[in-house]
Amino acid sequence: MSDTATAPATGEPIIRIENVSKIFGGTVKAVDEVNLEVQRGEFFALLGPSGCGKTTLLRMLAGFEVPTHGQVIIDGHDMSTVAPNKRPINMVFQSYAVFPHMSVEQNVAYGLKMDRCPAKEIRERVAEALDLVKLGSLGKRMPDEMSGGQRQRVALARALVKRPSVLLLDEPLSALDAKLREAMQLELVRLQKTVGITFVIVTHDQSEALSMANRIAVMNAGRVQQVAAPTTLYEAPANRFVADFIGKINMIEGDAVKAGQGEVTVTVTAPGIGEVTLAGSETGKVALAVRPEKIFVADNEPADPSVIKVKGKVGEVAYFGSYSNVFFDIGLAQPLQADISNVTTDVEEITFTAGEEYWVYWRKADTLVLSG
Repeated sequence: MSDTATAPATGEPIIRIENVSKIFGGTVKAVDEVNLEVQRGEFFALLGPSGCGKTTLLRMLAGFEVPTHGQVIIDGHDMSTVAPNKRPINMVFQSYAVFPHMSVEQNVAYGLKMDRCPAKEIRERVAEALDLVKLGSLGKRMPDEMSGGQRQRVALARALVKRPSVLLLDEPLSALDAKLREAMQLELVRLQKTVGITFVIVTHDQSEALSMANRIAVMNAGRVQQVAAPTTLYEAPANRFVADFIGKINMIEGDAVKAGQGEVTVTVTAPGIGEVTLAGSETGKVALAVRPEKIFVADNEPADPSVIKVKGKVGEVAYFGSYSNVFFDIGLAQPLQADISNVTTDVEEITFTAGEEYWVYWRKADTLVLSG
């Protein structure tokens, strides 16, 4: 998806998380000394595997959990001990939490009624919120008469109607099927651009985060591993965990020593590669990492000195329409994966048979040297 959220405004960040930790039961450190800033008007993602601390961090932003240490600052005010209903935020839950006994309009109006807003203002703001999420004609319907995607829109409208400074989204698309989930990703980006407020989304789905967010914080074991724009995370991951979590990647183990002038020489375990000198500063035990789509296949040995090359035998082949995953045995425990385009006029040119041998190669410039 090429259409990501609107670029954040510059200036004082709307959220500052300073040295925040959360310890449960005196021993379980769910969040460990996290420091983050979220800019005003930004679409920000907290991404990581289950149990990494991202949801606990979101709950501390919402006020459902209190930090053991550190400060949660929202719009210039320390909110660490402020009640959830006193914060300039609203939240959309994974389960949507739509009231089943209320119509769509009643669901959206509920928070405004609790705030004792005038009836005329409630009607106007509910209509505006429903139009934003493209449910303007469905206000009288009951939740059980709606699809999962429509119920999610009701939950979004109910959160947006109170005009929060920050909207928190906890795995909001996980209950939807794949096609609807992709459509709703576009809708969330459109909505964020339209309202212009800060969105913070928690997800374990890296493709979801990459497609929507301006910036992503990748978390593991309670710590932030890297905060960057999607393209930076994908092309220049900070360590092995980020590289492996964001997309698919091949890793070849090796030992690196300094070669001078910002380069290292890596001796790898793959037969036929031996030593290779690359840009980098990491030394000791490292991995050469390369994305599958950056690997090429040839019948004849490449003569280009700017590539890394090795002979490989075709193993498994998985067909995905426009491309195929082809796995090559290069003498390591794990095969080398290449994403080979199927965009050709000759079907025979893209057919790989198990046991066939090819030269597999990729540019040195596309190779990362990673530690950690």
